[in-house]
Amino acid sequence: MALTSPSRTDVNRSAILAHLGAQGPASRADLARMLGVSPALVTQLSKDLLADGLIQELDHSPSQGGRPARMLGVTADTARAIGVKVVADHVAFVEVGIDGGVIRSATEPFDALSTLATTNLVDLARTFIEGGGDRPVLGIGVGIPGTVDDQGIGVIDSTQLGWNQVPLGAALRRSLGLPVVVDNNVNALSMAERLFGQGRSCPDFLVVTIGTGVGAGIISGGSVLRGRSGGAGDIGHIPVTDGGPLCQCGNHGCLEAFVGESALIARAAELGIVAPDAPIAAVTRAAVEGDERARKIFAEAGHLLGRTLAGVVNVLDPELVVVLGEGVAAWKFWAPGFESALRASLVPGKRGVEVAVETWQDDRWAQGAAALVLATPFDSDGVAGEQGRLVRERLVANSRIPEGASR
Repeated sequence: MALTSPSRTDVNRSAILAHLGAQGPASRADLARMLGVSPALVTQLSKDLLADGLIQELDHSPSQGGRPARMLGVTADTARAIGVKVVADHVAFVEVGIDGGVIRSATEPFDALSTLATTNLVDLARTFIEGGGDRPVLGIGVGIPGTVDDQGIGVIDSTQLGWNQVPLGAALRRSLGLPVVVDNNVNALSMAERLFGQGRSCPDFLVVTIGTGVGAGIISGGSVLRGRSGGAGDIGHIPVTDGGPLCQCGNHGCLEAFVGESALIARAAELGIVAPDAPIAAVTRAAVEGDERARKIFAEAGHLLGRTLAGVVNVLDPELVVVLGEGVAAWKFWAPGFESALRASLVPGKRGVEVAVETWQDDRWAQGAAALVLATPFDSDGVAGEQGRLVRERLVANSRIPEGASR
């Protein structure tokens, strides 16, 4: 993407900061190789960044027979990004450093169906940002359970939120005066995995989320595959049977209508395990306490998920599948059905695909949203559009501010 910043040097300064933040300390030689620039340019740029206090020299790397290389790392308080995860009844916020580490977080009640939903969300975001001190904010990333056709514009369609063509990105930009990048929450989570998680060294992998719904983020060649309108990876709406229960999308027989939280609770209520209005934690608790009926519910859900996911793996051929989401709290009960169905339904050459199940924390969705901002210096395809350019400009501008000066 052609940038309007003053020089190619400024673009590379941003890339160095982002690489060190996302991947951890590296030598100058490693940076030159990974960023595809000359060692001499990296030496000059790192000298400038050291003088600005944005990076620091660390211990030497292990010697391979020559002179040990000095490692470079990002100074901890360089800048911050804000992540916002919106669901129907609450909003989660995080402030993260450029390395993706969570500095602080908050969760606030929210009514997505309110006629003032957008105004209320803007006010909540402003309050959270103002509580974060004077470190420069690079931008705001927003993760939404729905379709966002353009990250840099942020117009949202979401059946879960009851939103149709809601211009959230524009509302946040207009009121807060910061770059705003919006995407589907699973895409955002997948970018976080690419920058900071198990996908750092794996350019082709899937992130599968289970919980209220079922989704997938597709990383191909190191980039998130979004599709024509941002809806790629919506595996929860793969039809798994003719007819069947009604899904929230309006169709019958979708995977999500069988294995989403509402479906699991409804099945448990039919069997008298829990009350109809019980949370999914009650079904999990019954399984933990040895209720074989509850365990069977999860195992059957795992079987259907594994069989469906095998079709996705057969088509996309990922190296790794990462399973995440609130539903992994009960994964030990999903796993017996999932593992056998997945392996049995894969073509022979793909039966060895690695599946990694990661522990879940409540702020992980919002951390993924913040990664939309932190990823923009890598955005060579211009997915974030004008907002990505503005984030890069803020990162460059911050590198020129003398220590102690007003931001």
